[in-house]
Amino acid sequence: MTDPVYRTILLFDIEQYGSRDDVEQAFLRRVLYDVADATLAAAAVEETTRLRADRGDSVMELIDTRVPVPVLVKTLLTETPALLHNKNRLIASSAQMRLRIVLSSGYVAVDELDGWVGSDLNHAVRLLNSDVLRDALKQRDDDCVLCVSDGIYGGVVRHGPLGVRPDDFRRITVETKEGPTVAWLHGEPGSANSPEEGSAASPDASDAPIAPPHSETRIGRDQYGVTGGTVHGDLNFGPPRGGEDR
Repeated sequence: MTDPVYRTILLFDIEQYGSRDDVEQAFLRRVLYDVADATLAAAAVEETTRLRADRGDSVMELIDTRVPVPVLVKTLLTETPALLHNKNRLIASSAQMRLRIVLSSGYVAVDELDGWVGSDLNHAVRLLNSDVLRDALKQRDDDCVLCVSDGIYGGVVRHGPLGVRPDDFRRITVETKEGPTVAWLHGEPGSANSPEEGSAASPDASDAPIAPPHSETRIGRDQYGVTGGTVHGDLNFGPPRGGEDR
């Protein structure tokens, strides 16, 4: 196994992928690759500064820390929704794609089977698969929803870099056996409320007050992250070197 290296972790996952037939799944995978590649190109992420793992209905990207995270956040908030909209407007509604997106960071190693290993990666996958993120996308008309880790929020988002509004993010907490996992969800909370909040809500959901910025949402769920994956490209996890790090 290689030594762990610190990378920015970007995950894309297709909503309701398993309910599609083989032809639709193959088509959606091509669209997913197009959107992911165009997003990273818009953020000026070069091929030599990224690695990709294919998970079927999702892709995982490890991005070199030389790529500015504020640029990635802004691109995910602006360019990615536009890219998805332009794709979806040209295809039938049954074949349209919606995405859950997570931006995180941490240490990742590659094992002897070319699998990706690391608790930071597991943490990011837990966020991607959490009910709060799934519910947020279901409750919106948008084509995608973005969640960033607590580290990304504290280190980048809360400082309000150009094109990023911290107040547009809301704190969420995903409960796991390892303890609570804190992250930040962009946009309206939708139905992502705790059972206690839901039981006290008005019968008419349209009359329920909108939670103030930075309200906390807790989800009772045990999650386990996914490790491993098929890497596309060279496996060079050594110290960053210009033009050689993948």
